[in-house]
Amino acid sequence: MARIDPEQERKRLTKFYASTTNEELENAATQSHELTEIARETLRAELTKRGLYIGQLDDQSNPPEKDEAEFRDLVTVRTFSTLMEAEIAKGTLDAAGIESFLFDENVGRIYLANIVGGFRLRVDAANADEANQILKESDSGAGSATIS
Repeated sequence: MARIDPEQERKRLTKFYASTTNEELENAATQSHELTEIARETLRAELTKRGLYIGQLDDQSNPPEKDEAEFRDLVTVRTFSTLMEAEIAKGTLDAAGIESFLFDENVGRIYLANIVGGFRLRVDAANADEANQILKESDSGAGSATIS
């Protein structure tokens, strides 16, 4: 098994983290318990450089529980051609107290949304009717959204 040169890995990660968005860095920080110590140090340095919150990196004593997986019956209530429309609709549902999830968001960020069919907004099946009603009543649910 090949050994990783820590200094080369630090340089590689520094370059990688420098090319990510603030949101992507913060997402990585929330999962820092899965990173190597070098990756955490490099991530911490980039977050500090950008003036972003690093508190979640400092508490490695209580990583999230991995024992129980939660499976949910999610259904797509809308598909959007742009990330902005999808995020507005997600915000509308979240504000109404309906938990929602964007699928294909990361793929879309690298300009492949058209290949995967857009950004899918999904909710628990039990909330689908209410979510559809809220989105119908909302201007943000209109536009280039298609009903799935």
